[in-house]
Amino acid sequence: MVISCKQESSKCDIFINKVKLKQTEKFKYLGTIISNDGKTNREISARTAQAKINFQEMKTILTNKHISTETRKRALQCYIEPVLMYGCEAWTISKQIQNELEVTEMWFLRRMLRIPWTAKKTNERVLNEANKRRSQVRTIRKRQATFLGHVMRRGKLDDDDRHTTM
Repeated sequence: MVISCKQESSKCDIFINKVKLKQTEKFKYLGTIISNDGKTNREISARTAQAKINFQEMKTILTNKHISTETRKRALQCYIEPVLMYGCEAWTISKQIQNELEVTEMWFLRRMLRIPWTAKKTNERVLNEANKRRSQVRTIRKRQATFLGHVMRRGKLDDDDRHTTM
């Protein structure tokens, strides 16, 4: 695969024992979709879909009115959000992706609180009922900053190692 921001994908011929390898536009590596355009839209959409599937599998717990809202929110945070945010440190978040993540966050809350779409409640009202603020995009940004800090410190450590070994 050739990763490029150009509209047209570059062709690359690689042979092993005179057998040409097939060039691909995307593949999954360590559970993350890597695409030839270098964008993370496909990965984020796949993560969103998987998180929704996991929510549906835990629906009996996450929508149970006999369990406190706080406990259900904690279960959502512990079991569903990690599925959604796996690998988010490397995501590029455009306005469109940010909107998609916010829609997903509200999807979780509305189902958890059993609010039908016909209720026509605003997102702000749903957030107030859940006693929650939007947090997914903020959490992703924080994780990205933390990861960048690790990378920058590691680079500094590598520079310091080079200077001490000379």
